[in-house]
Amino acid sequence: MSEASLEEVISEKSFAGILESQAEMFLRLANTLLAKDDAGWTRGHFFQLISESDSVEALLDDYGARHNRTYRYLRELVASLRSFALAGFSLTHLERRLGSYQTVLSTGEFDSATKSIEAARSYVQSVARKMMKAVLEEVSERGVALTRDMFPESRYAPSARRRTLPRNMGQEDLDDDEQKVAEVASKFVQAATIFHEIGVKRITNEREREAFLQRCCSEEQARVYEATVHNLQSAYDTWVKNTNVEATDPRLAKLRGHASAALHLLEAVTHLTHFVERHESQSRDEVVVKRLATIVNRSEARAITLNHLLFQAAVFLKRGRSLAEEILPSVTNVQVLEIELRDDLVLHARPAALIVGIVNRFGTPVELVVEGKSCNAASILDMMVTVGSHPESRRYTFRGDENPLRDIELLFKAGLGEEGLDALPPELSYLRPDR
Repeated sequence: MSEASLEEVISEKSFAGILESQAEMFLRLANTLLAKDDAGWTRGHFFQLISESDSVEALLDDYGARHNRTYRYLRELVASLRSFALAGFSLTHLERRLGSYQTVLSTGEFDSATKSIEAARSYVQSVARKMMKAVLEEVSERGVALTRDMFPESRYAPSARRRTLPRNMGQEDLDDDEQKVAEVASKFVQAATIFHEIGVKRITNEREREAFLQRCCSEEQARVYEATVHNLQSAYDTWVKNTNVEATDPRLAKLRGHASAALHLLEAVTHLTHFVERHESQSRDEVVVKRLATIVNRSEARAITLNHLLFQAAVFLKRGRSLAEEILPSVTNVQVLEIELRDDLVLHARPAALIVGIVNRFGTPVELVVEGKSCNAASILDMMVTVGSHPESRRYTFRGDENPLRDIELLFKAGLGEEGLDALPPELSYLRPDR
């Protein structure tokens, strides 16, 4: 008895009928959005566009459109539209909420940010329009009968607000409000430092701009930037939001305003960078890439990414950093710890990792100084480079809050854990992997 095949090949004409039926709401939404002027597009419209394009992309993938010459371009159009809808959602949300965010921006800085966000949102929306028109033309050519109906109001999602669990993997339970605020402020400084080190600036020259973005803002890097700020905001919402300490210190709400604005800008950076890299991948069909290039001007997309989105995210983080650095001394007791290493000990990678574990547990900055050279004690790489540069040195200086310094001193007194982690004092039990 022969088994029936798990896969059935259908004709492209037959699939047009399936597409006409299952993509009806997407096509009706396109009619609605194309009939509106730019001011008529809301965050809810972008949210619905994300949902409907995702459904059509899934349908095309289910039927293998990416491997079909007739439907491959349509599939890439819809996937690209979804990327721009995601960017539009973040920017429309930020455009609507920016005035309610408490920040320390000057009037000039706020006006500049407002213009950049408006320019980026307008650009993303104009591309989404072109893509929807191209989708309608493409499905019509494939034999799909285009409806003239608009998207029904009853089908809009009741809320475009995204709800998620706290991003608290790797976070310790913090003991007091000051420690919680210190961790958030420290995370803000760390995030701002990333953008300071890469030197984000506006670049008008296309070749220089592209060189910078290829070096500092690949899709992988963009996702790291976004995740870093997302984790910062999540830490704030987990530990500080709606607490008494937030109510008594107006600087904290401003700190969150800077983080939130940077996050939404970086979300849009990720989506535009994803679009560019996706369609420049060697696995992409050259014909499809060329057709998309007639809709999206690559140079303009890259200019928006750097000169409006990434640049303004860096501004929000830079200005917020001064606020975070102002807050830190009020919630930490900065001390200096001088350590003389025992003759039978060596500060190699394993004990260095334990020091990093202590610093990360408390979440406040700790600096290690060896022979006048300083490094971040939360980075094992920085520590090993600094210590390795002075192998003869037996004296180390730590600067930071008294809480992590207290535990670092305990670690050194306990022989840096070289006798086994079970031999560490109870105060350092959190360093044991089975904890």
